[in-house]
Amino acid sequence: MMRVKHVLLFLIFLPFIGKSQVSTDDIVGVWLTQAKDAKVEVYKKGGKYFGKVIWIKTPNDENGQPVKDTKNPDDAKKNQNILGMDIITDLVFKTEEWSGGKVYDPKNGETYDCKIWLEEGKIHLRGYLGWFYETKTWTKMD
Repeated sequence: MMRVKHVLLFLIFLPFIGKSQVSTDDIVGVWLTQAKDAKVEVYKKGGKYFGKVIWIKTPNDENGQPVKDTKNPDDAKKNQNILGMDIITDLVFKTEEWSGGKVYDPKNGETYDCKIWLEEGKIHLRGYLGWFYETKTWTKMD
């Protein structure tokens, strides 16, 4: 009888073996992008998560001026600085991942649906455009 209890307990907890517990604020902090050309600070505001560009490898253009968001499809935003811009918006934590938000890529002016999950201390950020997606891996800086 005792052996049966042990087997049952093992089977109940089997799905949890090897899985790390993820907390809601585990993505908060500074992350280096996969291309190593920017650092993004992920922060929480009003129960949602956002990511702001706090460092870029080439912060100025050829004229020594701050790099602008020239690829933005919204003409009114083409003159805003990339440094200081929120590129991740409105993520919500749901069962070991953050989803429901958007990620903006100033390199091409595109905005994608996105989700983030953690593995081995690194962020995996997946941007979706319809059925197509691309995943980038970011490294924690702090």
